[in-house]
Order: sequence, then structure tokens, then C-alpha cells
Amino acid sequence: MTATDPALTGLSQSWYALSALHGRIEAHIERALQAGHELSVREYSLLEVLSRQHDGPGGHLQMKQVAEAVVLSQSATTRLVTRLEDRGLLSRYLCVTDRRGIYTDVTEPGLALLAEARPTNDAALRDALDEAAKNPNLAPLVRTVEGLHLPAAV
Repeated sequence: MTATDPALTGLSQSWYALSALHGRIEAHIERALQAGHELSVREYSLLEVLSRQHDGPGGHLQMKQVAEAVVLSQSATTRLVTRLEDRGLLSRYLCVTDRRGIYTDVTEPGLALLAEARPTNDAALRDALDEAAKNPNLAPLVRTVEGLHLPAAV
């Protein structure tokens, strides 16, 4: 295969379409969350991921796991956690079984803001997908996304 191979070019075009769909959706949701709740998409995602934690074995995520879940570097995740902690939306504490481990939990105000922002996120997602479905290059991807039936905690 060469760089001009039609299979690679097609693959590149597919990747570009997927990237464009993601970018459009993220930008649309970002505007809605910022306007309605002063949250970024990353902040919302972090609150969402951390809200699914629970007490007991395997219930809490290490910062590395949180970084993977929100698709950020560990240092960017730490800065994000610090911003939300400064706003009173998260709290950090040491793991009782491993003093080196630091856990992060969503506070009551954080849970309330997440509950308030969830309908905004969902409506913005629906709007962005509906708009993207009008583009013939993106419509197949929209149908694929709509056809996925994944569990909530991916």
C-alpha cells in the first residue's frame, strides 16, 4: 500500500468525517453548557464520570482512570479537578487503604449542577445530531451513533 492507495484515502476520508462529526457535536454542546450552566464539555464529562462512583470495592476511580475516562492527560485532568474543586463542585480525599491514593467525589452542589445540566447536554446532542444528519457525508455516522446501545458507564 502506498500513501495514495484508494483504500487509505477512503480510510482518511472516513476518519475526517468522524472527526468533523465529533467536532460539530462537541462545539454545539459546549455552547449550550456554557450558556446555561457555565460548564465546559470536559467539566460536564468529569462530573458525569465521577457521579457514577460508589462506595465499596471498585467503586472509586484513581486519577489515571479518571483521565482515561475524560480523554485527557493526567496533568490536564488534575487542573480540571482543581477548577471544579475551587467552585465547590468536587472534593478530594486520601484513600483509607492506600495513603498514596487520592480520590475525587462530586459534592452535593456538583450533583445538583450535573442534574440541571444533563437535559441541556442531551438536547444539545440531539440538536447537533439532527443538524449533522442533513449532511450526506455525516448522515451514515449519525445513524451509526443513534444505533449504538451502549451501557451508560462506558
